[in-house]
Amino acid sequence: MKEELLHFIWKYKLFDVLHLQTTDGDPIEIIHTGVHNKNAGPDFFNARLKIGKTIWAGNVEIHQQASDWNKHHHTNDKLYDNVILHVVYKNDCQVKNTAGYLIPTLDISQYIQPQLLNRYQLLSENDHYFACDALIGSIDSFTFDNWLDRLIVERLEEKAVIIETELDLTIQNWEETFYRLMARSFGFHVNAETFLLLARSISSIIYAKHKTNLLQLEALLFGQGGFLSDHFNDPYFLSLKKEYAFLQKKYSLSPIDNYLWKFLRLRPSNFPTIRISQFAALIYKSSHLFSRIIESNSLKELEELFAVEANDYWNAHYLFGKTTLSSQRKTLGKKSIFIILINVVIPFMFVYGKKMGDETLATKALNLLQTIKSEQNLIVKQFAEVGIKSKNAADSQALLHLKTRYCDKKKCLTCAIGVKLLKKCYNE
Repeated sequence: MKEELLHFIWKYKLFDVLHLQTTDGDPIEIIHTGVHNKNAGPDFFNARLKIGKTIWAGNVEIHQQASDWNKHHHTNDKLYDNVILHVVYKNDCQVKNTAGYLIPTLDISQYIQPQLLNRYQLLSENDHYFACDALIGSIDSFTFDNWLDRLIVERLEEKAVIIETELDLTIQNWEETFYRLMARSFGFHVNAETFLLLARSISSIIYAKHKTNLLQLEALLFGQGGFLSDHFNDPYFLSLKKEYAFLQKKYSLSPIDNYLWKFLRLRPSNFPTIRISQFAALIYKSSHLFSRIIESNSLKELEELFAVEANDYWNAHYLFGKTTLSSQRKTLGKKSIFIILINVVIPFMFVYGKKMGDETLATKALNLLQTIKSEQNLIVKQFAEVGIKSKNAADSQALLHLKTRYCDKKKCLTCAIGVKLLKKCYNE
């Protein structure tokens, strides 16, 4: 019996509350179970209980075994002096507070229905892709839709932590932070952290000084990325190398290590060389990029903003000095644009709106997610197989969060679906 399950059962009163008695035979009436405390101290604060003929206000402590009270040294801890009831699954001893007062004990095991424990065991031990795959179809759409709404906010709040961490590093410079995390998104997971290192090595102030000169922007990015230390008899490469030599000396720049970039198992169109050129094109094309994104009012407007392509050189190259057999323009595709919008642009809108007290902007971010097509990945596919369809990117992001933050960690007791299934089991 896990203690977290006992907390859950007490919190939602999923046991026979009409015939409760202490181990001494005094009747118990629950007026209020209390507020669940997940920090130090008793498990539930400010409970109200009628024990015998007396109404008590205080805290409730829950243990698997009564003797855990002593193992955790609560007898000598004044934090537990206001405990008015000790709830246990196995009553193996009496316990006291620091004043020597015997704490009334409820042995809850005799009041819990076996089917509730069986369902919890089913959920916790099921090794399927989703623990509740056989039961999830019984969840009403109102519960599920509300839970998805909450999950997408949770996911944006999680992404906010990354933004706020970088914001601290830039001393609250929103534009600098935006450029850094935008660069990170051009790494598309595999090279994300290396792109971030690259962005950190060049101030956005330097970008701004050279944003009208595409060759200089490319020279800065390729040079700082460590790509210009080789020797190729290639006019484009030599032009970049010459520009970078001047800019490196002017700004006292130190490039990152070239070996950090990953090429293995990547599609050539996703090589960092192509993505760096596309990122340079975005900076070159877009004046006041951060402001334009914050002020944008439609998905189409954002799509047009990110419709960039790599330098013509990359039509016939994937690496410096190596010509490909065929020539093809290296545009930033719609799928890639949507990934950037989902992972950087929309979270930035949401966080900036919250920080600035602009709820309209935060709401616009959520609405934009609902206008983007659903992502197509294994998680979305697996949910579809159990009848859960993803209608848009807000849904697919919520489902991704549900799978990785709840299902994979067996957090059924804090998942609205798990809570509903266990409550239904008790009420059946």
